[in-house]
Amino acid sequence: MTMGRVAAIGERSRVGGLALAGVQVLVADGPEVVRRAWRDLPEGIDLVILTPAAAEALRSGLAAPPGRRPLTAVMPP
Repeated sequence: MTMGRVAAIGERSRVGGLALAGVQVLVADGPEVVRRAWRDLPEGIDLVILTPAAAEALRSGLAAPPGRRPLTAVMPP
């Protein structure tokens, strides 16, 4: 069984520690940076963990990047 790749998008203080678990951390401290990180997700990402602020920044456009449909999870506040 092959495990999928996981990424996290959000503020450094909330996502930084996930790198220790092998998560690809995409630090994004503002709405525009969050949207860019989402749009430019690397190939092969199957799960994206979002901070609440990142989820809010993507609220209106949380559609998957073209050609991909990663599962998303939002961290609790």
